[in-house]
Amino acid sequence: MSVPKLRSTAAVLTTMSALAATSILGGPSAAEPFSTEPCALHRTEVHHSEGVDTWNPAYTRPTGTLDAVLVFLSFPDATPRTTPAALTADHFPETSRFYEQSSYGRFTLRPHPLDRWLRMPRPSTAYAIRRDWNAEDRAAYLRDAFAVADRAVDFSRYRIVYFVADPDAPGVDSDATKVVNLQTPLRVDGTDIRRVVTVFEHHPPDRLVLAHETGHLFDLPDLYHRPGDGKGDWDTYVGDWDLMGSQFGLAPDLFAWHKWKAGWLDPRQVVCVRGTTPTRLTLEPLEAGPGGWARDGGGAPAFGLGHGVKLAVVRTGPESALAFEARGRGGDDRTSCRQGILVYRVRGDIASGDGPVQVVDAHPRTEACWESSVYPPLADAPVFLGESFTVPEDGVKVEAEGVTASGAWTVKITPAVK
Repeated sequence: MSVPKLRSTAAVLTTMSALAATSILGGPSAAEPFSTEPCALHRTEVHHSEGVDTWNPAYTRPTGTLDAVLVFLSFPDATPRTTPAALTADHFPETSRFYEQSSYGRFTLRPHPLDRWLRMPRPSTAYAIRRDWNAEDRAAYLRDAFAVADRAVDFSRYRIVYFVADPDAPGVDSDATKVVNLQTPLRVDGTDIRRVVTVFEHHPPDRLVLAHETGHLFDLPDLYHRPGDGKGDWDTYVGDWDLMGSQFGLAPDLFAWHKWKAGWLDPRQVVCVRGTTPTRLTLEPLEAGPGGWARDGGGAPAFGLGHGVKLAVVRTGPESALAFEARGRGGDDRTSCRQGILVYRVRGDIASGDGPVQVVDAHPRTEACWESSVYPPLADAPVFLGESFTVPEDGVKVEAEGVTASGAWTVKITPAVK
């Protein structure tokens, strides 16, 4: 589910992608290549668990090429003022480009839009569409949508289904865009459909909204904080730093933890920091990818090596860990406010929407980019070049010692003494 529309005013800037080459440097202790143990969190039964030891087979893993169908639904109480082609262009190729960049070319989302409207049998107002949708009204909408679409679509050809409603119909609420998880898979054209993205966006839509919703199809959690009364700030957990927190973020690339969970990082690209003596390593910027895959905003290749270490992890408890990654300005992060070593806490036993990931602010007394950030107090959260920072409560110290000519960061991490 997307965050409130008040975030759509966030401004964007552009810059070129950083290039990086990495290696593990010698230090007082060796950094161990990532393995299932001891730094991986176990996947638990909570919704969209951040555990990474196993993949949840109920979800499609975003690797290789996945085909998606876009079905456009009109209603008897409105005549569409836009075309399916225009609505497709609202979301593609932007959504596909986001995932191509974030996955370093390991995942391709291939859209297949219908070229015409399909008429629903009831007026748009009959479905009572809204953000917190009544289950019976939502089920009625999906039953009618599949009934009209089944005559035009062979669902066995697609792993992803987007139902796109006429944005100008009177009963359509743009806040209702979300992924609907079906308790019992729907059998259509010989295939089981477990979840559907229902799209009710304005034309033009909010930035990257479909990329956010698509992330839920791959078992990624909501990282925003929804106030109990619906008022107040929604972005206190991760600010601008991950698409699943806000699609309006200045640095919306997915956390390295999510890239590893999705299968986009090789085991050697994640380092488990153990013991109590300092570990020195080189972190490649998150956006850097294999030559020709990571691209700047204009589509030009960014020829970073893309095979170096992306993520350092310190286990802090049975269900918790600290993650460290280098964030620059390039790829999906090309409008980033600040660059440096981003630190965040991860919990495998906290459900989607309840704060399974929380960014640690290395500069808690300051804020940045107040005119464009979704949450300025966290816009300057990374540890800057030449700084050292000790994570409150956990006692783990990180030092950003230098940046190589290629843009990689040399970092020293000292675990707490127990």
